[in-house]
Amino acid sequence: MQNGGMDPDHPLPLDPRSLLDFDPEHAQLLCAGQRSVMVGAAALGSLRKELLEAFGVRVARRVLTRFAYAHGHGLAERLREALPDLPRPELGVLGSRLAGLQGHLLLRLGRGRPGDGPAEVVWAYSWEADEHVRQVGQVDYCACWTLSGFASGFLSALHGEAVYSVEHECVAKGDPICRARTGRAATWGAGLDEHLPYFHGEGLGDSLDEVVAALKRAEGRLRARARALAAAGAEAGEAAGVVSRSPAMRRALDLTRRAARADATVLFSGRSGVGKERLARLLHGWSPRAGGPFVALNCGALPEYLVESELFGHARGAFTGAIHDRAGLFEAASGGTLFLDEVGELSPAVQVKLLRALQEREVRRVGENKTRRVDVRIVAATHRDLGRDAAEGRFREDLYFRLRVVEVRVPSLAERPEDVLPLARVLLAEAALRLGRPPPPLGPAAADLLTRHAWPGNVRELENALERAVALAAGPRVEPEDLPEELRRGPAPAGPAPRPPAPRTLADVEREHVLATLAAHGGNQTLAARALGIGTTTLYRKLKRYRADDESAAAPPGAPPARAPWP
Repeated sequence: MQNGGMDPDHPLPLDPRSLLDFDPEHAQLLCAGQRSVMVGAAALGSLRKELLEAFGVRVARRVLTRFAYAHGHGLAERLREALPDLPRPELGVLGSRLAGLQGHLLLRLGRGRPGDGPAEVVWAYSWEADEHVRQVGQVDYCACWTLSGFASGFLSALHGEAVYSVEHECVAKGDPICRARTGRAATWGAGLDEHLPYFHGEGLGDSLDEVVAALKRAEGRLRARARALAAAGAEAGEAAGVVSRSPAMRRALDLTRRAARADATVLFSGRSGVGKERLARLLHGWSPRAGGPFVALNCGALPEYLVESELFGHARGAFTGAIHDRAGLFEAASGGTLFLDEVGELSPAVQVKLLRALQEREVRRVGENKTRRVDVRIVAATHRDLGRDAAEGRFREDLYFRLRVVEVRVPSLAERPEDVLPLARVLLAEAALRLGRPPPPLGPAAADLLTRHAWPGNVRELENALERAVALAAGPRVEPEDLPEELRRGPAPAGPAPRPPAPRTLADVEREHVLATLAAHGGNQTLAARALGIGTTTLYRKLKRYRADDESAAAPPGAPPARAPWP
């Protein structure tokens, strides 16, 4: 069975367009004698999005796969009835050509040829992958579910036995093209088992029961988390990882709560690891946008040429590798919050476009001319002093003021020592839940080490130290040997104070700067003088004086001065 009987290179004596007929008097489009309906890809994409939002990926995939399976199965049966003398390979190619005429995809041979296992085919120009990206954005799973269902249903009816087509590469998850493996059930082996429930088995009611069961499991995990936090001594209403016993942290948390009520832009500032993203997530959860998505981007983690595409999206063909339209994070966060971490790392070019997006509430994808309205709240964070950067020209001043409508300064852990132990107990409980272990209490000696440590890595360092302690604790509680070595070692003993350097004269500083500038310009005095902002004659006099000083310093007493090497 070459490619499941759908080899696109197989000769075809019949023009597939002859099977399509339109009767305008009765508003009927016929395919192989049966009435068909043309539906726009955007409408099908909207249906897909509704299913995903209402029921999740598993149920949406199951519904769309089975719908398309029935469609493909019925088409194959109609072709066999209408063309009983046409051999099976030709019927298979006819089905693939009809799928192309209907705008589904273009079928091509994949890598290699079929042997004992499933054959590989390429689904080029898949409407489904493009529409999934447009409606949902890039995902981490294959999304051509109706194509899988259609091909499987058509081939099963064509061959009179179970045939399955399963996608393993997809444009929707960032692959360059959509590829599927197609073959009889007997040739698949165990690799087919995980996909079979999407083709057959329980109905939608059972799928909804599965969703309810998943919600109950999630509710159970939340109750377990709440019990663990209560046992750890977390105050009522205190979010995990945002303990606020200290006045400084209470002020930051109160300002976050008040800022959440309005839709203003918020800037969280503070050193790395203090918990800025935790507060941003709290702000989103307390805001009227809590039902929408929270989308985060670390602006310093991507190269400059990718940040613009990531934020605003791109059109197909906008640059090398842009093989399909892709929505940006502004669109993906529609109705919710877009969190820009380390916003101070954005390039000047992206800063300009971000400012416009904030002011106009619209974005333009890379490679497109039209703008798209967006409904998103921007929350940013930085460890830099953006005010100083703006004053010194390293960050746009207008963008800085647009981002800090409300600024929340998050104190470092060293500034809130009274939070260390309560926070440690909460983080211990969280780490124990993640690792599936009972939360161990802190031993007195371990607690003393935690309070004496300077915590240069802030909350992130504390969290990692306690996760290590939960993983390594051999006894009923956390002891010093369970903590990282730098905590057990303690601060380095203070040595004698270093002797301050002798003060330098203004003449020495000037001489060093002049000679360094001259060296940077390869000894060219004209260029060096221009860089220093002085005349060439002035520079010549200075160099002459420096040379004389060096010669007098290098000569022994009573000896004539030796000439030093000078440019």
